[in-house]
Amino acid sequence: MNTEKSSKSNRPPTPHWIQQEVVIVGAGFAGLCMAIKLKEEGINDFLLLEKAAEVGGTWRDNHYPGAACDVQSHLYSFSFAPKNNWSKRYANWEEIQSYLLQVTADYQLRPHLRLQQEMIAARFDVKTGRWQVETQSGEHYRCRFLVVATGPLHHPHIPRIPGINRFAGTQFHSANWDHRYDFTNKRVISVGTGASAIQYAPEIAARVAHLSIFQRTPAWVIPRDSRPYTPWERQMLEMQDWYRRLYRARLYWSNESRLWPAKRPALARSIQQLLKLWVRWQVHDGGLASQLIPDYTFGCKRVLISNAWYPMFNRSNVQLVTEGIREIRKHSVVTWDSREHPVDCIIWGTGFQVDPRSQLQHMPIHGLPGHELLRDWRRGCQAYLGVMVSGYPNFFQLLGPNSVLGHNSLVFMIEAQVHFIIQCLRMVREQGSDYFQVKPEVQKIFNHQVQQELAGSVWQTGCQSWYQDSEGKNYTLWPWSTWRFWLKTREVHTQDFVFSRVRAIKTVRTVSGRVIQGPRERV
Repeated sequence: MNTEKSSKSNRPPTPHWIQQEVVIVGAGFAGLCMAIKLKEEGINDFLLLEKAAEVGGTWRDNHYPGAACDVQSHLYSFSFAPKNNWSKRYANWEEIQSYLLQVTADYQLRPHLRLQQEMIAARFDVKTGRWQVETQSGEHYRCRFLVVATGPLHHPHIPRIPGINRFAGTQFHSANWDHRYDFTNKRVISVGTGASAIQYAPEIAARVAHLSIFQRTPAWVIPRDSRPYTPWERQMLEMQDWYRRLYRARLYWSNESRLWPAKRPALARSIQQLLKLWVRWQVHDGGLASQLIPDYTFGCKRVLISNAWYPMFNRSNVQLVTEGIREIRKHSVVTWDSREHPVDCIIWGTGFQVDPRSQLQHMPIHGLPGHELLRDWRRGCQAYLGVMVSGYPNFFQLLGPNSVLGHNSLVFMIEAQVHFIIQCLRMVREQGSDYFQVKPEVQKIFNHQVQQELAGSVWQTGCQSWYQDSEGKNYTLWPWSTWRFWLKTREVHTQDFVFSRVRAIKTVRTVSGRVIQGPRERV
């Protein structure tokens, strides 16, 4: 038997590498923005990998009844691709998704799209200065620059509750809404009181026989100035560009003012006294109103906006349950007070896995030798400007650690980060380098400043929120104004980075026969 021939036949086939200058992972707002700006820079050698069958990200997936944005329409859109005919102040998911599809068409991004291509691993090859990207379908890509734009809202969180798999009725997460299910005269339990639940629950309350809202912690909910644009407003916004720009600027600065109470807990506590009066005015039952009022400082958790949430509890078929769930049975849910709640349908309005580590748990990323991103982030997620991580050359992340907002439009942050990345690509070219990375000390100083600033904010006043990890560290939010982030991303400073070229210094064969080669680095 020819053992040499047999061993060769058992080797996995050498992958066919698809070569690109840039690979972008994710085709939501962030990925599309990155693709557009690459084209404007004259870089057309790029691909957009999207795990789903269409672009859109959050607004493709979240199509539950009442799904809408909590940032005003004219601000929640690209500054360079305005939509002048938004129908209402706060757009619903259909209109936002339609906008993203139109942007994809207008900028001719379809030829760059690779749909149903989910990245499952990425590894930086120091010998070639290239990233090697593998997808679930078996495709292999090699690129000089890797941009991860997967966003924080794409892995639904469903709590592990005993008996959840025994339930004989219908159950689904709000991000996987079952539109075939008929709620008419059904007993429904909605678990969670976050941003999704306060939108869909009032929408189905009138159709069900009984709706139980299972609340672990109440949320601060403020009124929403939600209304359609008048014909006169739409005409001005569509025909007068100066008016649209002025209107967008007003929206920006009004949202930016929401940072003040977040940075001044005493001011936030003053505001919440007025909100308590508003809740008691909205909810007729005084005892029920008290249960819906949080005991933490206004803004410590995400502030929600709705005009329908509190009035919903005045309905005779809506019940608030504050006891935790002990177990789920075939046709009921049992709470810790041993009460059994009969139910036909359970809706999990329990949000997403938003910790930066959770977002990347299904796609291990290996940088320079000894660096694996989730391992490096075990003691805390650190990045530079939420974009770069030391030890991961030519690697960028959009809306990475400490670049998400609690007060303004994420699209603004995305545009600022993409502008920074484009400048980085220019800088690498001008330096004549193959790859670069941010210096560890630069990243460390930046993150120390971020955590210092967060320490005195309302977000760290004692509540547990999705902004924080299990140890209470906030690796999610940008603690300053967004215009300050804009200033920080206007230009890059070469002294903050290490530049390297791929060139073997020499080849050394060790006693064991291993070949060692190394690139030349310069600072």
